[in-house]
Amino acid sequence: METAQLEKQYSRHIGRKHTLIAILLILLVISAIAGMVLGSAEVGWKAMVETLGSQASAIEQQIIVNIRLPRILSAIITGAALAVSGAAMQSILKNPLGSPFTLGISNAAAFGAAFAVIILGAGTTQSGSANPVILNNPYAVTASAFLWSLVSTGIIFLLARYKGATPEVMILTGIILGSLFSAGMTALQYFGDDIEISTVVFWTFGDIGRASWRDFNILLLVVIAAMVIFIRNRWNYNALDAGDEVAKSLGVNVERTRLVGMVTASLATAIAVSFFGIIAFVGLVVPHIVRRLIGGDERYLIPASAIFGGVFLLVSDIVARTIVAPVVLPVGILTSFLGAPLFLYLLIKGIGKGYW
Repeated sequence: METAQLEKQYSRHIGRKHTLIAILLILLVISAIAGMVLGSAEVGWKAMVETLGSQASAIEQQIIVNIRLPRILSAIITGAALAVSGAAMQSILKNPLGSPFTLGISNAAAFGAAFAVIILGAGTTQSGSANPVILNNPYAVTASAFLWSLVSTGIIFLLARYKGATPEVMILTGIILGSLFSAGMTALQYFGDDIEISTVVFWTFGDIGRASWRDFNILLLVVIAAMVIFIRNRWNYNALDAGDEVAKSLGVNVERTRLVGMVTASLATAIAVSFFGIIAFVGLVVPHIVRRLIGGDERYLIPASAIFGGVFLLVSDIVARTIVAPVVLPVGILTSFLGAPLFLYLLIKGIGKGYW
């Protein structure tokens, strides 16, 4: 009787997690539909439905299919990549402040992208506000961003393995690395010409508005591969939460799991930064919000973080392009304004409750 009651309680516990994930999926669909309709150009529900049946006007089809749809999908994929990378880093390093932004990986990737733009000539500008920054060679930008993010990841990973390295020391190292790569990007701008400097400055704002179908295909392939790796290692991350010794006793290769996880997070971060610039706090705040709602079980934390990360960045982008319409704000500005006070609230609520 007692066993049956425990099984019933466990089923209700798991059912609540499934219900929450379903609610997040519904919010994602609602946000995507809202993103199709809302904007500086008036496109109603009727036009959106007519576009699906190829009955809308040429202008409406251009707005929905070639401008808003790739922007919405890119926001969802980018938000998912950053949120899952943050959740994985927090588990791998056993550090609640772990994220691509706080550990300096985003800054390293940004430096790599700026290096490709200025030194390798991979980016130019054009007149007009629709897409003022063009990446002539997105593959070179992504590869450079990934290589430099690996440098930052390697330093943090070596420090994590160093005996006596505390979470505080790793976070301080991430701050130092972030400052170092920011200084390096400033130095590159000093030696660049006017066009290269304007390209890098505009690019670092963090803007989903430059999304295109060409970039989305590359982004989708990399993020899907990263998600598969994270999901396949969800049990290993659960074991790491219990400590290295426990994980090893369960047959987990701790060093390999950490290395693969950090490299995968670096790649997902690099691909997002190389296309859209630095989008702060998504990888830091979203996993903590989801962890409070669904718990720390990585089997549910990883997919829920991916979904909510997409919702968070998509809603932020919708607000950024409608709050002062027709002026469109870079979404990176809005996520910083939202993420900083939200994370401060989570920090204050978590102190003294064993959360940190």
